[in-house]
Amino acid sequence: MWDNLKNLPDLMGQAKELKGRMEQLQDDLTRQTVEADAGAGAVRVTVNGKLEVISVRFDQLLLISLAGEGSDMDQQMVEDLTAAAINAALHKARELAQQEMGKLTGGLNIPGLEKLIGG
Repeated sequence: MWDNLKNLPDLMGQAKELKGRMEQLQDDLTRQTVEADAGAGAVRVTVNGKLEVISVRFDQLLLISLAGEGSDMDQQMVEDLTAAAINAALHKARELAQQEMGKLTGGLNIPGLEKLIGG
C-alpha cells in the first residue's frame, strides 16, 4: 500500500501537465471552425470547436426568392434549413472536439473530460 505513495509526485505532475494541455486544447478549439450547409448551400453555418455559432449565411438567391411575390419559399422552410445547417455544423464540431481530445488523451476514455471542452 505504501509503495503506491511513492508514485504520488509523478501522478500529481502528470495531472498538472494534463490540465495544461486541456487548457491549450480549449484555446485551440475556440480557433478551429467547421462549416455545414442545408438546402444545397442555401443556408451555411460556421461553428467553432467549442460549439459556438460563428456565422449564419443565406444564399443570395434564397433571399431574393423570399422577397419575390408568389414565392414557393416560405419562412418555415428557411427556418427548417437554418436549424438543419446549425445541427449539422454542431455535429461536425463535436466530432472535431472528440478527435482533438483523442489526440490529447492517447485514445483513453476519461469520463467527464469532454465536458471540460463544452461537449
